[in-house]
Amino acid sequence: MLDSLIVPLLVTTDLPPDADLDEFGRLLADTVRTLRHGEVSYAGFLHGGVFWLDRPGLPVHDGGVAPSMADELRFAALIGYLSISGPRRPVKEVVADASGAITEAVAVRYGDLGSPPAVMAIRTEDVRERTPPSALLVRTADAVAELVAVTRPYI
Repeated sequence: MLDSLIVPLLVTTDLPPDADLDEFGRLLADTVRTLRHGEVSYAGFLHGGVFWLDRPGLPVHDGGVAPSMADELRFAALIGYLSISGPRRPVKEVVADASGAITEAVAVRYGDLGSPPAVMAIRTEDVRERTPPSALLVRTADAVAELVAVTRPYI
């Protein structure tokens, strides 16, 4: 039996207004296929849903001009399960490893967006309760089969 850990995960970030949500989800899922902690690497599998969050209205101060919709960043999120293999690791360490990989991948793909993605562990109930029905499902392609199998009961 595979030694594994499953972490319910939330990722939020700003994206350019013309970003494709499905592409963003695939980027996240593929990024965690192999995670690193120092010199050690370990396999990962991500299954979740990506969706747009409501954009906050931008206030116009002192008669200034509001940015056009084309200049506004969009706020996207992923909620799902990150499964990893190998010796048991603290959840905080796994989230930090995933955060580093995701931050780098988002920066390479979309450039400097002003702040890094937020990556955090959440409750299992939050995955079920907070993923909207309209979310696009994403999963790590070509993941270790055993990781997919241990994650299946959570999906």
